[in-house]
Amino acid sequence: MGERPTSFTRADSTDGESRDAADLELTGVQEELLKAVHATGAPVVLVLVNGRALAVNWAAEHVPAIVEAFLPGEFGGRAVAEVLFGRVSPSGRLPVTVPRGVGQLPLTYDQKRMRAQAGDYVGLSASPLYEFGFGLSYTTFSYARLRISRPRIRADQSTVVRVDVTNTGDRRGQEVVQLYLRDRLASVSLPERMLRGYAKVDLAPGERTTVAMTLSPRELALVDQRMRTTVEPGLFDVLVGRSCRSIELTGQLEVTA
Repeated sequence: MGERPTSFTRADSTDGESRDAADLELTGVQEELLKAVHATGAPVVLVLVNGRALAVNWAAEHVPAIVEAFLPGEFGGRAVAEVLFGRVSPSGRLPVTVPRGVGQLPLTYDQKRMRAQAGDYVGLSASPLYEFGFGLSYTTFSYARLRISRPRIRADQSTVVRVDVTNTGDRRGQEVVQLYLRDRLASVSLPERMLRGYAKVDLAPGERTTVAMTLSPRELALVDQRMRTTVEPGLFDVLVGRSCRSIELTGQLEVTA
């Protein structure tokens, strides 16, 4: 289910240029069809083919599995089939935030601190349906032993963040380890957390590896009130996990003048 990509020769296209939507629900009677299929008791996997994030709230609550294919191109059918039949373990991660409803927009992972810490809407959670960086696999992974090679550096220096990742399931799979930063106090308003690194690792069942990601002045920099790119002294929270909301380990980095 999902959307029909733009074609200037088709009037029933529901996605793409000149095809704005008034809401983010499945168009037409698709959700009614999904509910009818689900009601039969047969195992259901929903494959979404769409060019924008869809607020599939009912499916998220009732359907056991959702495969987000977006607009996958000529090899999309083969890729989806390999995931559905278990030939490959999915390892993609959401590059966007999936909202619960159009009233949450604009909704991105890197919200400013006041917005990120705001309360719920009247009648609607402020949290996304699926957050930036989210994605499931046919296996599971654990994180341990976050280490920062130099927890105290000057503004012109770099440090390396290391973490041990273990495949705790019974299938080979790939995990996308994500590194976020939170600047404790800055001269300008910054997002609550900022993606500053990631690494994809392929592990057999029971296998463990150490992932290393470098934080250089470029990752620590901001644009100040004079529009200069600079690294300000201060404390940074180092957050490592499987998505922007699923943080497994935290550490602290101090930057001096």
